[in-house]
Amino acid sequence: MKMTFAKKIAVAFAAGVLATGAFAQDKAATLDELLKMVQDDRFSETKEHREREANFRREKNRQAQLLEEAKAIRTSEENRSATLEQTYEDQEILVGEKRQQLQDRLGSLKELFGHLTGTAGDLRSNIDSSLISAQYPGRTEFLDQLIGKMNSATQLPTIEEIERLWYELQRETIEGGKVVKFSGTVVTPEGEQLTQDVVRIGTYNLISNGKYLEYTDNGKMAELTRQPAGKYLSSAAAVESATSGFTKVGIDPTGPQGGTYLSALINSPDLEERWHQGGVVGYIISAVGVVGMLLGIFRLIVLTIVSGKVASQLKSPSSPNTNNPLGRVLKVAQDNPEADSETLELKLEEAVLKEKPSIESGLSLLKIISAVAPLLGLLGTVTGMIITFQAITIFGAGDPKAMAGGISGALVTTVLGLVVAIPVVLMHTFVNGRAKKVLHVLEEQSAGIVAENSERK
Repeated sequence: MKMTFAKKIAVAFAAGVLATGAFAQDKAATLDELLKMVQDDRFSETKEHREREANFRREKNRQAQLLEEAKAIRTSEENRSATLEQTYEDQEILVGEKRQQLQDRLGSLKELFGHLTGTAGDLRSNIDSSLISAQYPGRTEFLDQLIGKMNSATQLPTIEEIERLWYELQRETIEGGKVVKFSGTVVTPEGEQLTQDVVRIGTYNLISNGKYLEYTDNGKMAELTRQPAGKYLSSAAAVESATSGFTKVGIDPTGPQGGTYLSALINSPDLEERWHQGGVVGYIISAVGVVGMLLGIFRLIVLTIVSGKVASQLKSPSSPNTNNPLGRVLKVAQDNPEADSETLELKLEEAVLKEKPSIESGLSLLKIISAVAPLLGLLGTVTGMIITFQAITIFGAGDPKAMAGGISGALVTTVLGLVVAIPVVLMHTFVNGRAKKVLHVLEEQSAGIVAENSERK
């Protein structure tokens, strides 16, 4: 029996439904059960679709309502913006009229306020770095308020404020010529804050406990980490203890914050620091110089003693003493009374030659030291210059002070070499002169003895 096309489709649909049901529900055992399950699923899906459709319609209606509300708000804000713009234009016109009215009423006062503003600004700059502010702090706050008022378009300074500006100008001038003592907080180099008496010398320097102070940018007084020489500190202490009259004291007229002159003075290295700048070569030169000077002094003392003994021997030539070179030479002549002139002359020359090394001992070393010391100084200078130029190559030549410091340190060895060479040369001259004097006496006496012997023969 042949199946029609519609029947084939129905069978295929049933088979597909059957297969779907088989995958979806394992408990469907018969076709009736499967059909019932398919029907229940269709009903549930239809109900769910209806609920979704209802929710969609509600949301659509709500969005339409929100859109209408947004359009209403936009229209309201546009109207409000137009109103504000019109109000702003009206107010701007009114402000322009008021400003013009203010300018007309100010008249010549505008120029006066300009001068007052410039004067107050200059005074504020001076007060910021003035030592008088250490005694009278807080003066810049008033000036800031006054400048703010004079630059404002809605405020005007009062007569009292203008008079106070004049008062501050006068006080700055008058206090600059006074030496006064007041109590203040001083910061020590260790960071400790102490309340102690401070002496202000005009607008030049601050002194406390015999030490110079600096007025820092944050309005504090601090001891200088390095103080000037002792004579300045003693005069500073004398000023603190003085009650009347005139007292000598060192002040720095170049600035209130330590000043450039005082800074250069206290930052300049002393002799010990300059000596250390010479480095290893400087230490070697110093050691050589000490050896040379000690040797020269020792030989000068020895030759002085020998000269004294020789002078005593000259007073008694007939009784030679072997504790001095001349006595030993005379002893040789006394031991050879029968020798001929030539033999005696040779024996005396031999005796003088024996004495010569001990008399001239150390002269060669002094001469070498006097020649080597400048060469060592030159060596140190060349080495220091090489190091300085290497630093310039690496870091550039943007800081002239650093270059000057390096070159200055390099030249210290040259100075040390000359400082050693000059006294050693003088010492060599003195010792050599004393030695030649003794040798001259020996040679003179030897020649006299030979002459006397020749006359007797």
